[in-house]
Formats: sequence, structure tokens, C-alpha cells
Amino acid sequence: MPDYIFILFLNSFVIIYQKIMSTISLTDKYYWRKYWDNYEYEKIPNKVVYNQYINYLKNKESFIEIGGFPGINAAYFYKNICKDVSLLDFYIDKQIVSKLEAFNHIPKDTIKCIESDFFVFETTNKYDIVFSSGFIEHFDDTKDVIKRHIDLLSPNGNVLIILPNFRGLNGVLQYLFDRNNFNIHNLNSMKLNNLWKIMSELNVHNVKISYTKKPMLWLEPKQGIKHIIIRKFVKLCSHALKLFPIRCRLLSPYIIVFAEYGTNK
Repeated sequence: MPDYIFILFLNSFVIIYQKIMSTISLTDKYYWRKYWDNYEYEKIPNKVVYNQYINYLKNKESFIEIGGFPGINAAYFYKNICKDVSLLDFYIDKQIVSKLEAFNHIPKDTIKCIESDFFVFETTNKYDIVFSSGFIEHFDDTKDVIKRHIDLLSPNGNVLIILPNFRGLNGVLQYLFDRNNFNIHNLNSMKLNNLWKIMSELNVHNVKISYTKKPMLWLEPKQGIKHIIIRKFVKLCSHALKLFPIRCRLLSPYIIVFAEYGTNK
């Protein structure tokens, strides 16, 4: 094949690929834009599911949340841990972030917003705390996603990752009543053995991986009377389950992954 034909073919392939990827990105952004249409502004919680790890994070100076829009966790860390807080997401509505700040009596533009695809994001900045909640389970290559978290850590930094546990009762609930939400989650990322193996292969130490203790059931908010009734019923069941504070695959709503950067000396 002559060189000019090969180059023409290659250029055509690149253009087509870029158009396809652009379409996928727009579709994803449309999904999240519709999702956040139902957002109800939240007060910063007094207790968080990762409360047991807060003591490890004291005296840290900088924080970034991956996939953090609208910024409730960044707001929590600003109030309780450190003043330099950022969130990175490929869809950010700054107006919503500003309203969240105002709702929680946080100065405007305190939360630094970085609108970027995490997988193409480049920076020379390093952070003392790299955090994500409900993020890594949306991708097939769990190790790659976690490694990218760790690559953002400063020396002596900590990574803290929370993901839902859909391999128990809560997963059954999602499967029955919100199949679309269930289908965008990678269940293999929720296997503790897989997570332990991944962390053992990365540049971290003092690794802690566990189910959370307090059972909880939920469905994502949607419009419609039927869904509202189902959510209220699920909420009642969730309150009843709190009588059984057991860490296990069946009942625990979340999995938490914590680690310190670097090799333990």
C-alpha cells in the first residue's frame, strides 16, 4: 500500500474515532445533566460513612475529590479537615456548586472546580488527600482507575475511596427497581478480594478495605408518584435494617478503601 493511501486511511480513522468518542462523551454528559436536574441541596452531614478514617486525615492541607460534583464531600472536608479543597468532574454546573456553598455557609468559590475527563486530566499538583465516592465502580478497569487516584498523591498522602456494595441486598433492590442504574455499575469492582489484590500491586501501604457497618437501602431520586412511593417504602425498610449493624456482603451498603502513599519503611 502506498504511503499516502495509508496516511489518508489513518487520518480518516482518527477523525471517525474522535467523532464517536465525542458522541459518547455528550451522551454521558446528557445523562448526568438529567440526573442532577433532580438534585436537592444538602446540608453537610455531621457524620459520614468514612468517619472511622477521619483521624488518619488530620493535619492534611489539600484535598481533591474525583467525580465530586456537586461538592458535598469537598464541603465536608473544608469544614472539618482542610481549607484547600477541589473537585474534578467531567460535568460541573458551577451555579449548583455556588448554591451548595451558600446553603452550607461556605464562601463563594471556596471549592475549586476542575471540569475535565479524569482519564485525560494532567496536572503537576499533588494532593494530601485524594478522595472519591461512587466513582470507580463505573469503569471496567478498576486497577487503572485506582492507580490514577494514587498518582495524584503527595508524599505521605492518603487515598480514600468509597464505592457502593451492589453484591448484597441493596444490589437486588437496584436490579428490581432501577435496572438502568444497576447496569452502569461494575460488580467486579465490589469484590473485596479483587480490591486487596489491586492495592497489593500499587505503591501504597497501610491498606484498609472493609464493608461499612450500618445497613442502608436507597434508590436514586426520580420523578413520578410510583417511584416516590417505592422510595418511601425502601426508606422504611432501611430504618428497620439499622437494628442489625453487621458488616457483611449481604447488608453493608458501602465498601471503603484506604491507603497511605509509598512503601512502608
